Amino acid sequence: MRPASMEMSPSRRMSRTLLTAGDLAGTFVFAVEGGLTAARAGLDVLGILVLAFATALGGGMVRDVLLGAVPPLALQDWRYATTAFGGGALVMLLSGPLGHVPVTPLLILDAAGLALFTVTGAGKALSLRATPLAAMLLGAITGAGGGTIRDVLLARVPLVLRADVYAVAALLGAGALLLARRLGASAVLAASVGAAVCFGLRTLAVLLHWKLPGILPQP
Repeated sequence: MRPASMEMSPSRRMSRTLLTAGDLAGTFVFAVEGGLTAARAGLDVLGILVLAFATALGGGMVRDVLLGAVPPLALQDWRYATTAFGGGALVMLLSGPLGHVPVTPLLILDAAGLALFTVTGAGKALSLRATPLAAMLLGAITGAGGGTIRDVLLARVPLVLRADVYAVAALLGAGALLLARRLGASAVLAASVGAAVCFGLRTLAVLLHWKLPGILPQP
């Protein structure tokens, strides 16, 4: 039995439970989004599962390696791989109805995954005593990393590097979480604020076709 000093406080236990729940929810959302993207690209069954796994867990694995939390949680806890492959399997089971999904709903689904992973990534960084700046960056890496790996596997320029409000939404969402925590908000409220900012900004960018300014090529 653990000594009394080693017992986890109820608030810390609740925070960890919510962090895990958000992580698994983001894993499922990104797995479905990655599987749908693979299906739209004409990949086979294995390709759909690989992209579902990479999209769902790639960013979190990169985050854990950068934090020194190795092996990454996705490789230690069976729930993560199971959730990722489950999302890919769901896409295959519903391949008929989902075969003609418009691009916009796919981007909205991606925004939901981005928001969930951004706040859980920043939250985990804070729980491991990362600095606020590091927590912001690691939140963005967690949110955008899986999509970047997905795009590289599909041989296209990653979404995060195009003129879209993507990484900016993740950074601002993580920043909102940190600001809420600094102002005394609970972990749950701060994560909700951060997720809402990230999801809202990314969704508006998709619906209103917002773009970051680019540099025109020289003639």
